[in-house]
Amino acid sequence: MWWPSCSNESIKARAELYAQLRAFFMSRGVLEVETPVLSQSGSTDPYLESLCLDQDQTYYLQTSPEFAMKRLLATGIGDIYQVCKSFRCNEVSARHNPEFTMLEWYRIGFSLDELVQEIYALVSEVLDLPKEGGITSKSSSAYRLVTYKKAFNDILNINPFHESLSNLQAMCVRETNYEGSPLDRDGCLDLLLSVCIEPSLGVDKPCFLIDYPESQAALARIEVDAEGDRVGRRAELYIRGLELANAYDELTDAAEQRRRFEEDLLMRSELGLPNVTLDSRLLEALEDGIPACAGVALGIDRLLMLKMGASSLSDVVAFTHERA
Repeated sequence: MWWPSCSNESIKARAELYAQLRAFFMSRGVLEVETPVLSQSGSTDPYLESLCLDQDQTYYLQTSPEFAMKRLLATGIGDIYQVCKSFRCNEVSARHNPEFTMLEWYRIGFSLDELVQEIYALVSEVLDLPKEGGITSKSSSAYRLVTYKKAFNDILNINPFHESLSNLQAMCVRETNYEGSPLDRDGCLDLLLSVCIEPSLGVDKPCFLIDYPESQAALARIEVDAEGDRVGRRAELYIRGLELANAYDELTDAAEQRRRFEEDLLMRSELGLPNVTLDSRLLEALEDGIPACAGVALGIDRLLMLKMGASSLSDVVAFTHERA
């Protein structure tokens, strides 16, 4: 069918949203940049599958603009943002499309807490939500912070950092009707999070899920929590059960980043996944020095879904992959 997936109203709303986003960042002195969609290196993340183009050599369509933007940060360019297309293979659902639009930005010298406040400031402006600390808020905060550990304890009555793998695998079968091959630890936690926990997040007010397991924060700084567990400085925003943004207190240590890349590649090999060329240019930039910063990727298509009250990406994307 040649007809667009969504209405002209949604197409116009997208244009208005882009203007609103650009005005937001201009008012805060954040520079808009553009980086390549194609790269000679890809994401080593075992849970992401890159789309590739094979000519004389392999090129990867970006899963996010993160690595190229961090190379810009190493030049001393300062605070930057980008609106761009990103691609992830085999991600198709009402909330996923292999090609999607991402907003990514980096703030020099920001803590993760400061970036969380800025993310909420942007989202509350777009969605007309209560302002943080404003008189329309029903409590001391317009959004909620919930640790990964507490979310699992509240919903599933387990500690995700210490529950045995066998129990997690059994829980996946029992709670989600999973029938595939046994998952590894992070695979189990991801499935339980998406099926059992995410639908309850951000229902009454926006919710940032924080303090993820170290293994699920490959690009974030690591610290030790009050219970002695190593947690990643990562925060994910949920609104009405929809995951909207993923933020990090960014890792800037080149040696540690290389170790994590190599660990990812080893896991990919063990899982029988295709090898990926790691980004040596990012590692060189980290070695030269990237300033301390916090960064976030936000799904614009999903933000528009929330703004329009839509239930599917097809309601806000002009041509989904079936009609491309």
